[in-house]
Amino acid sequence: MGYREVYSAWQADPEGFWMQAAQAIDWQRQPSKALFDDKAPIYEWFSDGLVNTCWNAVDRHVLAGRGDQIAIMHESPITHATKGITYKQLQDRVASLAGALRMRGVEKGDRVIIYMPMIPEALEAMLACARLGAIHSVVFGGFAANELAVRIDDCQPKAIIAASCGLEPNRVVHYKPLLDAAIDMAQHKPEFCVIFQREQEVAKLVEGRDFSWHGFQYGVKPAECVPVEGNHPAYILYTSGTTGQPKGVVRHTAGHLVALQWSMTNIYNIAAGDRFWAASDVGWVVGHSYICYGPLIAGATTVVFEGKPVGTPHPGVFWRIIQNHRIKSFFTAPTALRAIRREDPDGEWIRRYKLHDLQALFLAGERADPDTVKWAQEHLGVPVVDHWWQTETGWAIAANPIGIETLPTKLGSPSVPMPGYDVQVLDEAGHPVPAGTLGAIAVKLPLPPGTLPGLWNAEDRFRKSYLDHFPGYYETGDAGYIDDDGYLYIMARTDDVINVAGHRLSTGAMEEVLASHPAVAECAVIGVADSLKGQSPVGFLCLKAGVTTPHDQVVREVVKLVRDKIGPVAAFKSACVVDRLPKTRSGKILRATMAKIADGEPFKAPATIDDPAILDEIREALAGIGYPEAAKAG
Repeated sequence: MGYREVYSAWQADPEGFWMQAAQAIDWQRQPSKALFDDKAPIYEWFSDGLVNTCWNAVDRHVLAGRGDQIAIMHESPITHATKGITYKQLQDRVASLAGALRMRGVEKGDRVIIYMPMIPEALEAMLACARLGAIHSVVFGGFAANELAVRIDDCQPKAIIAASCGLEPNRVVHYKPLLDAAIDMAQHKPEFCVIFQREQEVAKLVEGRDFSWHGFQYGVKPAECVPVEGNHPAYILYTSGTTGQPKGVVRHTAGHLVALQWSMTNIYNIAAGDRFWAASDVGWVVGHSYICYGPLIAGATTVVFEGKPVGTPHPGVFWRIIQNHRIKSFFTAPTALRAIRREDPDGEWIRRYKLHDLQALFLAGERADPDTVKWAQEHLGVPVVDHWWQTETGWAIAANPIGIETLPTKLGSPSVPMPGYDVQVLDEAGHPVPAGTLGAIAVKLPLPPGTLPGLWNAEDRFRKSYLDHFPGYYETGDAGYIDDDGYLYIMARTDDVINVAGHRLSTGAMEEVLASHPAVAECAVIGVADSLKGQSPVGFLCLKAGVTTPHDQVVREVVKLVRDKIGPVAAFKSACVVDRLPKTRSGKILRATMAKIADGEPFKAPATIDDPAILDEIREALAGIGYPEAAKAG
């Protein structure tokens, strides 16, 4: 069966489709049906089944005789360490940690915050919670104390599992002082903390509250898997970049298992024994779905990477790991690829390694500009799959499902909707628009298994954020269009569609043109308030290493390019060259913050920002090209 047949089979019988997909999971008690819609528009999947995530990710593979296969491969170019953990070793470690947590009173339904760097122990902590039916909330390691405190107060954890430190190139990030400060700030206090002491920094423990990782587990009885209902929350993940009260996305256990198993097989073409690597962080949704749970549920080997795409130690580190671990499917963010391309525009580092086992490169996290995709296709010689999804959905809304069939690639498109997602493009009034017309992208309810059933203790906010604007739909917050072949194009966040003299224009389309200039490594376009036109676009350009062309010449050339390719309607006249763009730690460009700076408005640097100093550079660059209002922003 090809993609069209599979998608049609889901459309014809969604209930049968998902009940069949559920057969790939081990159940303690089979669910009586797939969809529970009695509380629509709040939907649940497989609610009356009994199941355990840790059993499906670890124990069942040991039982199947694959205990000696590597489950987790840890690669840290910062500590120069490479270490493999087999499924049997993982089972023992997770059962031991779960036993120690249970002995200290952690039970099904209790919350546990995990605040750790990219080390295997982070996955062990997640799986130990899943083993007990405890609900974990992973907070990106090194997040500011205030942000951690807000999350402690929102989910009220019984325990916090943390590491003494995280490691960046050339510096140690002190986690423990941040954790102590967060607990001081929070109204809610955890009963205890477990600290994994790293040799690079041994943290001071608070007597009576803090336990060391190994001492905590000494002499305890390992815990067995606790079966939970299908609609039991597996985890809470707070969406990044939100100011004020963060949104706690909830993931239900059974739908999560079924969706991730289906996606590993059908999207990533990964089966038991294969080797898969997602170069992300456990603090983000990609880390939950495709570093920890997805590959392990599928019985594959997963890579935990503590490093950067460039600088640890060179722009070939990704390709070295893919060669050495014979990675079959690799997943990263376009921003990582652009960083590599900037340092290695001719792909010399790629040619140093043998990537025989690599079947495809997957990109997600933000829009993959066609130029970066072309560069990767040319140098890697494998399909480059841009796919689109969100923290809220937990797995791909649209993708090229190479496990079913590899569809023709269209540059700039994450291909086609996956089964379970009825994707529509709507106008402001909520009516579907014709093919090729820009509009708001929404998904007809119900969303498929594995997506968010709601927000933690915030149903009203869930309805207001996602369901109220277009009744009967989930509002994605993204704008784009669907072409005549059914391919989806994500052009911008709805907020990033700018209105120039009555024309709705996509910043993504302009960025595509800027990125096609041979000197440009990365770029962003924002809309700035304009008394005449409403808004006018401004471009920010990061140039490739070794470019000697004068900056003003590059700017003139990109302005002409936009005029030639999009037309005078874009009114694109202003651009500046900057060393770097402000981003969240997960690689998303902070376009809304940049726009506020340009308009001289008050703004709050998001807690997830990679380096706040970049905002001052943006302010100076804007002032330098005739936006004096930027100096007043703050």
